[in-house]
Amino acid sequence: MKTRHRAIATLGLAAVLGALTVACEGGEGGNYTSEAPSEQAPMKVSPEAASLPETQSDAENAPATKFAPQAQPSPGSNSLNRQVPEESNRETYSTIPENPFLKTSSNPLSTFSIDVDAASYSNVRRFINENRLPPPNAVRVEELINYFTYDYPQPQADKPFSITTEVAEAPWNSKHKLVHIGLQGKSISTENLPPSNLVFLLDVSGSMSDANKLPLLKEAFRLLVDQLRDEDKVSIVVYAGAAGTVLPPTPGNQKDTILAAIDKLEAGGSTAGGQGIKLAYKLAQDNFIESGNNRVILATDGDFNVGISSDEQLVNLIEEKREQDIFLTVLGFGTGNLQDAKMEKIANKGNGNYAYIDNILEANKVLVNEIGGTLLTIAKDVKIQVGFNPEKVQGYRLIGYENRRLQNEAFQDDKKDAGELGAGHSVTALYEIIPVGVKSDVSLSDVDIVDSQQKTDESMTFSGNELMQVKLRYKQPDQDTSQLITAPVGDKGLTLAQASNNFKFSASVAEFGMVLRESQYKGNGNLDHVLQLASQSQGADLDGYRAEFIRLVKRAKSL
Repeated sequence: MKTRHRAIATLGLAAVLGALTVACEGGEGGNYTSEAPSEQAPMKVSPEAASLPETQSDAENAPATKFAPQAQPSPGSNSLNRQVPEESNRETYSTIPENPFLKTSSNPLSTFSIDVDAASYSNVRRFINENRLPPPNAVRVEELINYFTYDYPQPQADKPFSITTEVAEAPWNSKHKLVHIGLQGKSISTENLPPSNLVFLLDVSGSMSDANKLPLLKEAFRLLVDQLRDEDKVSIVVYAGAAGTVLPPTPGNQKDTILAAIDKLEAGGSTAGGQGIKLAYKLAQDNFIESGNNRVILATDGDFNVGISSDEQLVNLIEEKREQDIFLTVLGFGTGNLQDAKMEKIANKGNGNYAYIDNILEANKVLVNEIGGTLLTIAKDVKIQVGFNPEKVQGYRLIGYENRRLQNEAFQDDKKDAGELGAGHSVTALYEIIPVGVKSDVSLSDVDIVDSQQKTDESMTFSGNELMQVKLRYKQPDQDTSQLITAPVGDKGLTLAQASNNFKFSASVAEFGMVLRESQYKGNGNLDHVLQLASQSQGADLDGYRAEFIRLVKRAKSL
């Protein structure tokens, strides 16, 4: 089976190469057409006729915005091509005000929740492959960075993850330094994963009729079904005008039965997503496996329009359900009406993760290659708090994680929800810092809008060349009390040329994100420099994802 999967990945990578080559050689930059939905056929398996009845961040609350017709360029920058066809204006993205540079003397602490989502990267790829650049709010820089794996060591002893730090010159501003913080979750082979109780919650409403929605969804879930073991069990809930069960709990060795239920689905009707969520969680709870992996996998374009449908209502529902120790994976599909803001919020609040599936290769990455990280949580409510040494650092900026920022007192509050880390997943965070004594052209803010009542951590002391201390809190998946890990970060005076491939490649992706966002903090960043840095640090790249990134940057340059 492993040989077959490698063959699939190899053939798929070749397909990407071919498709991108064709796209680069043909096609007119800036043009985009959206195929009109095909005539909606009625569902062959009616949710209404199903047997099981229905039962009853701080910073991330920024309003969602409709897909902007054009971006506002930052002062002094060249405006990028972001022409948006009228038929795409139903896509929504949460507004992302960039993190500013903060003055260390007034803001000695920085606290945020980890984010293992990578939906933004594959969505950005979709835009670029459609011959146009994404709207700035579709670009979440941390999700671009965390799409890629890095060469971090496996954790030792009983720790669920390892911590790696590195400091070197900032690529886009040589006066500044960049701090790289990497977490690596413990890898667990598929055969050693605990038994899974999975509920597939599938959107079969009329909005899912396009080829890149329900048809692609069905292909993706066939890949996942192929990974199931005898000890796993799967239920399927669908929703359109109403919600219903189309497959009761079924052992993983009955693949033909599971696949037959998936194959029968067709799109039609409105979208009662809230009703579907309630029913899916009830099925998961009724079949709960102690010490197992209990998870709802929601696949949708996020366009809920019947019953509970507002972001606030859905978030409240998900927050209530997560207390049952049932985790959530959200898979986004489609174009034109992608409700990214809604899906990201419910994944964040549901002890879950969020991926955007733009093609079958991405489905293979999420549901086959990274199945452990997608389905098994090894640490929950993972928070990072960084304390800066005011004698070494005059100012700093967290790159990305805008909607994961936390008030500093939340770091020690075990009731405060935070991000989850899956088996084998890695998480990377970057801080741009201004050393003491450096005259910088950026302004420093005295007040952090996320936490205006900053207090110094009196217990934090620094020695030698320490720039900062990194503290992490996490909980075991079945526990409610957090554990603490602390790691000092020193400055070895590395130049950019001396930095590791981990450092340089993550920095190139961050620079790409800032250029796409037309960030006021991108300094001398540009796509030519992104290409140079990424090419220097591509490394072994066994899966070909970094090579694809380089091709994507070249494609973006042509737009």
